[in-house]
Amino acid sequence: MLFNTISFYAVFVVFLTIYAVLQRTSRTLMMLYVMLFSLLFFSRMNPEVAMLLPLTALLSWAMTRRMNECKGSLRKRWLWFIIVVDLMPLLYFKYTNFGIDVLNTLLRMNLPVLDIILPVGISFYTFQAIAHTVDVYRRHLRLKMDFLEYMFYLSFFPLLLAGPITRPGIMLQQMRENKEVNPRLLYTGLWLVMMGVLKKCVVADYMAQFNNWAFDEPMLYNGFELLMATVGFSMQIYCDFSGYSDMSIGIAAMMGFRLRENFNFPYQSLNVSEFWRRWHISLSTWFRDYVYIPLGGNRTDRLRLYFNNFLTMVVAGLWHGSTMMFALWGALHGVALVVHKMFRKLFLDRLPSDRLWVKVPSWLLCQVFLLVTWVFFRSADMSTALLFLQRMFTEFSVDCVPAFISQRPLWVAILSVAILAHTIRERWFYRLQDAFIALPWWIKTVLLLAVVQLAVEFSNSEVQPFLYYKF
Repeated sequence: MLFNTISFYAVFVVFLTIYAVLQRTSRTLMMLYVMLFSLLFFSRMNPEVAMLLPLTALLSWAMTRRMNECKGSLRKRWLWFIIVVDLMPLLYFKYTNFGIDVLNTLLRMNLPVLDIILPVGISFYTFQAIAHTVDVYRRHLRLKMDFLEYMFYLSFFPLLLAGPITRPGIMLQQMRENKEVNPRLLYTGLWLVMMGVLKKCVVADYMAQFNNWAFDEPMLYNGFELLMATVGFSMQIYCDFSGYSDMSIGIAAMMGFRLRENFNFPYQSLNVSEFWRRWHISLSTWFRDYVYIPLGGNRTDRLRLYFNNFLTMVVAGLWHGSTMMFALWGALHGVALVVHKMFRKLFLDRLPSDRLWVKVPSWLLCQVFLLVTWVFFRSADMSTALLFLQRMFTEFSVDCVPAFISQRPLWVAILSVAILAHTIRERWFYRLQDAFIALPWWIKTVLLLAVVQLAVEFSNSEVQPFLYYKF
């Protein structure tokens, strides 16, 4: 069951009714109920590896408790051992064939790739397990989780498939408070779910059709069409993943859990550093806290600082996918972060950041960089990416614009609306949210039905999975 299906929400209404009763009756019963539902949810998505999540949880929790009893160097050795054990399933399922491809390329071997099924959400719950272990090691997590609490945290179904990556302290505090859902939080959750459905089912899924054609066969399209496909994909991946995050955070809110936002208008960014503070916030902060800072962070000499930035982004790129294209995408962002930090030291910090003559060129340069790098992210291989970019820049003609608009008026209209929506100020979005919450229940119902109808009208014959499920 995916979050963008009617069947899920039909089941969720029944689930939420029982959940509300158990929440008032017993915290333990509530947690057991959610945990069992989450495991059933996971097993339906991954029947072949249904036991992987509970086994990972049991091993990681038990070893972390053992580590917490140790002191000195033994405690640190336990930390590294647990991290390795947590990463082993991820490395096997996600990166085995990548390693085989690298060996075949470097050593000119002909090793066959393996038929390995990637468990949905493995990257996300693995990172949450590591976050818990490291926070205990650093003594940032003072309250100890019992196994039920830990299993609840690791298997919580709104976060299970594609995040956002949530820190254990945030979940643990709210688990123990076990506050009943107030109307404002419930309607906030409903608003976020509706926004997520619009982003995913209307914008992302519809735009994906032309984007897929262009990226699969770039030779069949002129430069302007490829440019539109690039802009379209930038909006598609944003609406796809932020749509899932909205649904996930919204569903959690309906259950009484307040989770942090995962996207904050990333295409308003004036530089790459700001982009990564706004894009997939839970992932970027995870890499900052558990990769970049342990490497030395900003507390090193300048050369080492630049290397830390670059390496962190390469690892982040490989997290997104086990191919050299994702590693290259991460490396390009790593180089951009290094260049930005270098120029900040030289003169950027002395420029008046609130002036239009600074903001407009900065924004344009940032967007061009993001568009170019999305081509490498989306393309199947290097030759396709280079052909795509070559045709986009050399086969471009404004004479193609009228024909493109006339052939795909709805696609252009949806892209335009998505871009315009992304230009609004953050406070305006929250005013809209507050306005929705204040509406009478029957108007909320009408708006909900309208969103459902739009999603049905724009739906394909098959339900489209979320892009980040494979990450």
